[in-house]
Amino acid sequence: MTTNEAAELLEKFRRGEIPREQVLHAFQSAPVADLGFAQVDTHRALRKNFPEVIYGGGKTPEQVVNIAAQIIAREERLLITRIALEHADAVQKQFPNAIHHEVARCITIEKSTARKRAGKIAVLCAGTSDLPVAEEAAITADIMGNTVERIYDIGVAGLHRLLAKLETIQSANVVIVVAGMEGALPSVVAGLIAKPLIAVPTSVGYGASFGGLAALLGMLNSCGSGVTVVNIDNGFGAGYAASQINALCSGGL
Repeated sequence: MTTNEAAELLEKFRRGEIPREQVLHAFQSAPVADLGFAQVDTHRALRKNFPEVIYGGGKTPEQVVNIAAQIIAREERLLITRIALEHADAVQKQFPNAIHHEVARCITIEKSTARKRAGKIAVLCAGTSDLPVAEEAAITADIMGNTVERIYDIGVAGLHRLLAKLETIQSANVVIVVAGMEGALPSVVAGLIAKPLIAVPTSVGYGASFGGLAALLGMLNSCGSGVTVVNIDNGFGAGYAASQINALCSGGL
């Protein structure tokens, strides 16, 4: 359960709506499910307000399904990142309500529709080739309970495209900017907004981009104020951090 769900459970007990045994059972459950090949953190949501996220890369479809089963048995929602088609097929066979986000290479499962917190997160990307990373960030932020505004293909080669969307970008509580090549877009955006900006370098580019290293170094050396940089192609990390920031803006909910 999440922190909010734990607080709601205690409030129901205080009002006499549920017995003490139900509360004790909820809090006495083991914090780890031992699968042999994985130690599933079943108390992650209680500490982080979102369940453990499954990284699909390097795992077999069967391993992903077994880990997912442990989490979804206890939680309302689940996110699986960096999956291949065989992972998606296995998960959807076991969980018919699972959604495969092909571009983002993610799977989400929701037992019920979560209420979105106030405020929004804007996800920008420089070019269409950056979409897999941008969509990973957007899907992560969305499943964590945020309203996401996608603004794509607005790189510095055509600056007028960015300026046309400036009002929308400025209205967001947090802005994620995804770019490859020389990684210039976050610096430009940072000079136009007064909100936290999370820059995501991608591995998109020709030889001297060195698999995203050029974009990473460019973003780390940004002259724009308020730029935080995550790892190359780490859309998930950007979406997660943006959600935490937006939660603070919404009173920590």
